[in-house]
Amino acid sequence: MALHFNFAHRAFLTSAIALTVGLASCQQTPPSGPQGSSPAPAGNTAANGNAGGGQTIALSGAGASFPAPLYQRWFSEYKKQNPTVEISYQSVGSGAGVKQFLAETVDFGASDAPLKEDERQGFPAKRGQAIQIPMTGGAVVFAYNLDGVDNLKLSREAYCGIVQGDIKTWNDPKIVQDNPGVNLPSNPITFVHRSDGSGTTFIFTTHLKAACPNWTAGASKAVQWPAGFVGAKGNEGVTAQVQQTPGAVGYTEYSYAKENNLKSATLQNKGGEFIAPSPEASAKAFAGVTVPEDFSLVIPDPEAKDAYPINGLTWLLVYSQYDDPAKADALKNMVKWALSNGDQYAQELGYVPLPDELANRVVATLDTIKVAAATPAQ
Repeated sequence: MALHFNFAHRAFLTSAIALTVGLASCQQTPPSGPQGSSPAPAGNTAANGNAGGGQTIALSGAGASFPAPLYQRWFSEYKKQNPTVEISYQSVGSGAGVKQFLAETVDFGASDAPLKEDERQGFPAKRGQAIQIPMTGGAVVFAYNLDGVDNLKLSREAYCGIVQGDIKTWNDPKIVQDNPGVNLPSNPITFVHRSDGSGTTFIFTTHLKAACPNWTAGASKAVQWPAGFVGAKGNEGVTAQVQQTPGAVGYTEYSYAKENNLKSATLQNKGGEFIAPSPEASAKAFAGVTVPEDFSLVIPDPEAKDAYPINGLTWLLVYSQYDDPAKADALKNMVKWALSNGDQYAQELGYVPLPDELANRVVATLDTIKVAAATPAQ
């Protein structure tokens, strides 16, 4: 059954709390910790019982950098309550995450783009079916490095021109007309894009395909960018490249720009309004939309008047069948905890929590995960 969901009823915190795990660490496996108790049922904050009889249960995941700060925070907080569950996550990009998931080298993958049909065709049959479950939403921003320009506005014509390589300097008339009284330099624009297979690129280019009439590169996790653009790996890499390059602009997830004090442009949305990126403005993009059966919701260009224009969901990729019951239970309990107790961390970091109705549907989907029957000894 399709579900209409609405992020707008969520309350958002106005102050930010710094990441307990730095962005650089999102590219590495988190350190191991002590042993202890098992996860509590969804909805409870206390831990009940012992997981695996007190033995450590190790889960590994890899994929999207878009949600990596939030995943790192969730896993860190979860471990405080459930010390026997160790979760490592490698922020390697959605493309690599999908490949590792299909190759069964991880216990879960992560992607900001729904699985494509050819990826589903490559799914290992012994694992049942691929399940993609949304975990959070957020905005993709135009982060920029331009001294003296604190509130840059970019019309659709302007930002489409930048990404197409048609607008090459900051004082181009199409940018100047949206920023009266602002001293825009004649410096060249350095556009920074993802060099790896990226769900953030999928979200970004899906919007460009819808919003920019002359955009010809399509919508995918990897596209052909105009000559002269600069590539960087991960949201971490794009953020760092923009940060260290005067005159640069690049696309990155909102929380990365926020955490690193990068300025983000106010963009013109479909209705002609200039909207600054924020969790609240991103939430409005999802209001009233219908979620497909497989959760593969994509919103190329939101209709809502006050919605920020570039937004997306991010999904965990899990198997419908696991060989290890302890791992299966630990993974399900962790996700249930994140969806029932993790909203505060999503809000603090600038993400959009799932509404209760959608979170409940995700939990119901998790409960369909099975454990494979043991193979008789030969």
